[in-house]
Amino acid sequence: MFIDTHCHLSREDYDDIDKVIKEDIEAGVDKIVVSGCSRESIDEVMKLRDKYDIVYVTIGYHPEYADNVREKDLDYLKRLLSEKKVVGIGEIGLDYHYTKENRDKQIWLFEEQLKIAEEFNLPVVIHSRDATQDTINTLKKYRVKGIIHCFSGSLETAKMYISMGFLLGIGGVVTFKNSKLKDVVKEISLEFIVLETDSPYLAPVPYRGKVNSSKYLEYIAKFISDIKNISVSELAEITSKNASCLFDFNK
Repeated sequence: MFIDTHCHLSREDYDDIDKVIKEDIEAGVDKIVVSGCSRESIDEVMKLRDKYDIVYVTIGYHPEYADNVREKDLDYLKRLLSEKKVVGIGEIGLDYHYTKENRDKQIWLFEEQLKIAEEFNLPVVIHSRDATQDTINTLKKYRVKGIIHCFSGSLETAKMYISMGFLLGIGGVVTFKNSKLKDVVKEISLEFIVLETDSPYLAPVPYRGKVNSSKYLEYIAKFISDIKNISVSELAEITSKNASCLFDFNK
């Protein structure tokens, strides 16, 4: 059975979430970890958590909201972290792709949430885009573990994150024709890899460009199992064990 360690599930992206969940289960997905990364999406995923057995959640404020998050929002986050099926903080991090002008605000928000992760002893799900060095430098200040979501960096960067105690979230990008991620995955032990879709984004080949879903996890798993020359079932077992060791699914 597969575990999707990072996805988004919103009525804004899917017309029929009941159908999406049904199809995920039929595709062999045992658990999905849904990210709530804005005040509005946090409220929505908490409701989904209550409705669907396979849904667990991570909550936190994405760097794109750095200009708007206030102390009261962080207090709200803290109030929810002890609730059932809240298994981590994320996705949080740094994103300089569209702008670096608010770098200080992004780092402030990132650090505040890392402090919270320390306080609650929860894993973090890290978003890092065009900000690798600042991400690494910031993470080194805190005693946290977690997942580097949607990892697509170099082998050197992968080894750096792994040495810091992080797992690498590998999704549909690994299946893309021009992606170099497959070369990195080939060199990394499976004990440091978890599967994710980041749905509704980044659907794997042969569905690239379509709306993604956790049901497509099997295509990512098949691609990686071919690289590693093992069966899909063995890959699913190893990556699910990795996820289960990180996240407390009994919460």
